Amino acid sequence: MENPYIKQYPQLMKGKKIMYVHGFASSARSGTVTRLREMLPEAHVVAFDLPIDPHEAIHLLHQKQQEEKPDLIVGTSMGGMYAEQLRGTDRILVNPAFQIADTMGAHGMIGHQTFLNPREDGVQEFIMTKTMVKEYRAVQEQCFKGLDDEEKVWGLFGDEDPLVHTQPLFSEHYRKGIWFHGEHRMNDRVFTEAVIPVIRWIDDRQNGTERPVIYISIDALRDERSQQRSSAMKAFKYLLESYNLFIIAPSPTYDSEYIKGVQEWTKDIVAVPAFEHLIFNNQRHLLLGDYLIDAIPCKDFMGTQLHFGDDTFKTWEDIIEFFSRLGGQ
Repeated sequence: MENPYIKQYPQLMKGKKIMYVHGFASSARSGTVTRLREMLPEAHVVAFDLPIDPHEAIHLLHQKQQEEKPDLIVGTSMGGMYAEQLRGTDRILVNPAFQIADTMGAHGMIGHQTFLNPREDGVQEFIMTKTMVKEYRAVQEQCFKGLDDEEKVWGLFGDEDPLVHTQPLFSEHYRKGIWFHGEHRMNDRVFTEAVIPVIRWIDDRQNGTERPVIYISIDALRDERSQQRSSAMKAFKYLLESYNLFIIAPSPTYDSEYIKGVQEWTKDIVAVPAFEHLIFNNQRHLLLGDYLIDAIPCKDFMGTQLHFGDDTFKTWEDIIEFFSRLGGQ
């Protein structure tokens, strides 16, 4: 059966270099490296087996950062802890184990260990001692020191992660911490729905790309019972590949519970792509953009309007067909 989450994005990070930093007991042959290479075929992905000694590992990573000059660094778990310290480069930290020494003690990562993936040196097993755990603690304490531009650092946190819970710590130092639906280890769905949108934002910023803007009313995405409309998220994901999407919701004067409800709905249903893309607005004519998809027409909107629910755009499938003919324009 075909995997709906395996898809290639040939234009994403085209001609650029991505350096991946693996997690505890993993290697440069992890599934995430394979996923990056398969789904971003025009990017050059590099990864390296990290030494068990954390001081040697961070030294190696600083060295490779200087040699390879990656455009983006992606680190997962322990690799996220290391990647945070690789200042000056755009970085995505997925479930970063900033407190790796505590994680080791709490989750049976001390003593005899087996590598999860093959390593270049052929070693399959290692011993994690309490002395070595102290060395990891010393290295983890270097996180958040000498912070660089916070726009370069994104944190992604699984809402069902049983191992690390570092989103509050991340948010003390960086602004772009985002929850995604998933556990500690990344799978194809998480990579497609959480990591790819962030890579796209980074790639666009690096390239100076300005995608056409589409405003989508929340009432077009959900019905009166706050249930997701048929094919709404299918269309949203399709449009996300070519357009800059913003969700528009009415702005009540005092109803904080309504605002919280809208925020929770977009966080739960739209997830990562809704981050910083939710706007509360009662004046549609003030919006500057290319398209507006709304259940209520706005006569003064300067762009192209798609009246969701009328004879032309009765369903989201009709909207997908309309934009498929435009080819991203």
